[in-house]
Amino acid sequence: MFRKAAVAVVAGVAIFALSACGGSSGQSSGGSASGGTGSKLLTVIVNDPANPYWSTEGSAAKAEGEKLGYQVTVTSHKGDTKTESDLIDAAITNKSAAILLDPANADGSVGAVQKAVNAGIPVFTINAEINQQGLAKGQLVSNNAQGAALGAQEFVKAMGSKGKYVELKGAPSDNNAATRSNGYATVLSQVPDLQLVASEVANWDQKQGHDKMQTMLQAHPDIQGVLAGNDQMALGAIAALKEAGKLATVKVGGFDGAPDAADSVKAGELAYTVLQPVVSFAKKAVDEADSLIKNGKTGADTEKQAFDCALVNKDNIAKYTGPFTLSQ
Repeated sequence: MFRKAAVAVVAGVAIFALSACGGSSGQSSGGSASGGTGSKLLTVIVNDPANPYWSTEGSAAKAEGEKLGYQVTVTSHKGDTKTESDLIDAAITNKSAAILLDPANADGSVGAVQKAVNAGIPVFTINAEINQQGLAKGQLVSNNAQGAALGAQEFVKAMGSKGKYVELKGAPSDNNAATRSNGYATVLSQVPDLQLVASEVANWDQKQGHDKMQTMLQAHPDIQGVLAGNDQMALGAIAALKEAGKLATVKVGGFDGAPDAADSVKAGELAYTVLQPVVSFAKKAVDEADSLIKNGKTGADTEKQAFDCALVNKDNIAKYTGPFTLSQ
């Protein structure tokens, strides 16, 4: 998602190559926030809390909002744009002071964000982007390009720079899926003895990762590696490899830094995961919303802000101190 594959990895806060904070040119971070006058309600809309990543995203935002004195509601659209639109309508009706949204679809969520903006409620997107600048007051995401390069370099190391591998990809409606896959390819294309023999879309889902892994194993029983776009797909692949008696000879790489992935690294099953700083940017989005509500400015220089990812492997797993948290 090592070091022989030469790719520039931007560290620290990056300007939209996409990390622990940066961005590209976009809307000014200033502007007024209305919502209901004097409203103390923040609405947080995540994807699916059954996934530990999105559950942590919601709980981190809720904790930060409550610390700042807001009432915080956390709901989920589960990837459905109609549900997302209905939840935005409810946030408008309830006169939310601001909305934090993990978009269901890079294109399909634009209309829902526009509705909130038209109602005078500022929106901050977290984890994923919408494909229109100037609507959201901030778009705070992981530096997926940097994280993918980091993971791919570790994958090269784990594979010994050679062998056949397959890839499990995330949902095509999420820009993060393509960014990670392209980031992998940028590094791995420079390693001639690594051969991608198959790829499947598993939509960030563990069961789909398991099932797609079974299918690819039938066609390619001699693979030595699996590169996954997130931890849930990676863990599904590990389950399928265990069932086939092949896990001992196949290296699996993940992306997210979820607690169950950390446990798998400890167990020697998952070679590594790339930790997304979801706790950091979820809290930062709340802080920027609070600043906008109180001062008319987010305090950020750009709309798009990217937060660097970190590698978690057997060498530093002891520093994994909590969900999506790696101590320095």
